[in-house]
Amino acid sequence: MLRLSAVLVRGANWVNDIVPDQNEPPDSPSRLRRELEHYRLVVEEMRRRIRGLEDELDTASTMAEVPSVVVTRPELRNTLGRLVKKLAMIIQAEKVLLLLHQPEVNQLTVLPPALGITEEQMNSINIGVDDGVSGWVFHNRESVVFNDALNDPRTLKNVVSLLAVRNGICVPLVIKQRDEDERLVDERVIGVMHVFNKRFDEDFGTEDMRLLEMLAEQAAAVISNAQLYIQLTEEKEELQEAFESIHVGVIVVNRHGTVRLLNPAAAEMLELTDGQYSGRKFDTVVPPGDVRDLLESALTSGEERTVEITTGEDDGKIYQAQATLMTREDTTEIESVVAIFNDITEIRRVERMKTAFVSTVSHELRTPLTSIKGFISTLLEDDEGMYDEETRREFLIIINEECDRLTRLISDLLNVSKIESGRGLDLQLADVDLALLLRRVAANHQPYTKKHQIVADVPDGLQIRADADKLTQVLDNLVGNAVKYSPNGGKVEINAEDEGDTVRIDVHDEGLGIPERHRDQIFQRFHQVDDDMDHRSIGGTGIGLYLVQHLAHAHGGRVWLDRSVVGEGSTFSVRLPKDPEGETEVEVGGE
Repeated sequence: MLRLSAVLVRGANWVNDIVPDQNEPPDSPSRLRRELEHYRLVVEEMRRRIRGLEDELDTASTMAEVPSVVVTRPELRNTLGRLVKKLAMIIQAEKVLLLLHQPEVNQLTVLPPALGITEEQMNSINIGVDDGVSGWVFHNRESVVFNDALNDPRTLKNVVSLLAVRNGICVPLVIKQRDEDERLVDERVIGVMHVFNKRFDEDFGTEDMRLLEMLAEQAAAVISNAQLYIQLTEEKEELQEAFESIHVGVIVVNRHGTVRLLNPAAAEMLELTDGQYSGRKFDTVVPPGDVRDLLESALTSGEERTVEITTGEDDGKIYQAQATLMTREDTTEIESVVAIFNDITEIRRVERMKTAFVSTVSHELRTPLTSIKGFISTLLEDDEGMYDEETRREFLIIINEECDRLTRLISDLLNVSKIESGRGLDLQLADVDLALLLRRVAANHQPYTKKHQIVADVPDGLQIRADADKLTQVLDNLVGNAVKYSPNGGKVEINAEDEGDTVRIDVHDEGLGIPERHRDQIFQRFHQVDDDMDHRSIGGTGIGLYLVQHLAHAHGGRVWLDRSVVGEGSTFSVRLPKDPEGETEVEVGGE
């Protein structure tokens, strides 16, 4: 009503300004024509101003259409963009600026978008809560009108200059909380709103300030609700992303047996594919078995349980399943059951391999010790000289070989311990005659078998820099495996090839071959191929190829299974730089 009265008063003043000269005779035709024209113009002007006022009132009424719930940052920006434009139209201001209080720095910072203010200008505005008009309005929760910004002592001159402010209004952004009877119970200031530079070079008045205060209350509600919803939405999305990405299976079922949450890891565990689980009864989602039994037991008994669950057949996975109860506050009534499934398949596999490893190592240690003990006891009991010198020497050679076998096994165990503890394998590099080393390895293994022919085909004079002892370990393990996995005998070939900066060594046998399912795991610690029926009597510690791989890498080289055919044999290959200190590391992987 105040604004309508002001428009009508301004209209009346304008009518007085255009009335013709009263000194002219009233019956003068020219005067009558001028009066008619002037009054026609008056009517047109009044109609124009009334239409403008109606548009302004329509704009004000549409402020109620601004949504009070905004759930994303783009939505908030778009809503505020529409809001500041409508504010500018209603107040007839050239610029609109929103400042929000940031408690962590105790400053008033710009909340974009603004109207009539550039991005660069917004980035330059940072106002302390005790500074200028903004700080005063924020602290005192009272609005301020200033029509001479440059000379008003309350204004910040750097902001006035930056934004070319002539005049303005600053009102607090107040959040008001009301009870069920619409009584005010609390209010909180979250920032301030500015409008600058009244259009048509006019001054802002009390009427403008009161109108802006009403609009600011709605704007504050929009901003506050938006911040709350955005924060909750983003936190929910973060939790949802974390829930979806974790590798642990999680199923949440409420007390009525309805699935509330079931993440992808749990779906994979249960081999579910439809993707629609929430809101369904868990017994229509979870197939019969241990998982369903766990959920039913927790719901009916009200007791938390921890069990191990195996899914699938022989190659199934093992899960540690824990059912935890969520109860209502201050009661013991069950709200939900949360079942967590942690995949411990690998842990159990390693435990089994370690158990088998300890058993195997015990056997591998006992075998040479038994042999040594037996021959030494035989020699000690020979008081009457039953054995001639040649036989005694043969016994001593066997004892020496068994001691060497023990030494190699212990050395392998110590090297594996170094690898597992993260310590490097120290290399004592020296020039090595590779042809001589490979022929010596072949000769050392030949006495242990009568079924195999072990040959080394190596060019004479092939030299590399390497740790001779550790390179011997590599070849001992490869040749030992070739002999061990050729129980029916055959030829074991050691070939070497000069490749320029590198050398390639191949160890080929005519044995059992490696089944397909083992080929990706043979270089893992404790893994043994002899868990198949045909290989069970072969034995071994399961650390040989694991150690070979690390010894080859320590030299800057690599090892791989080049070829294997079940029933025909296997070929393992090693590539080493001729000078580990002068060459970059050989690319890891197969051919």
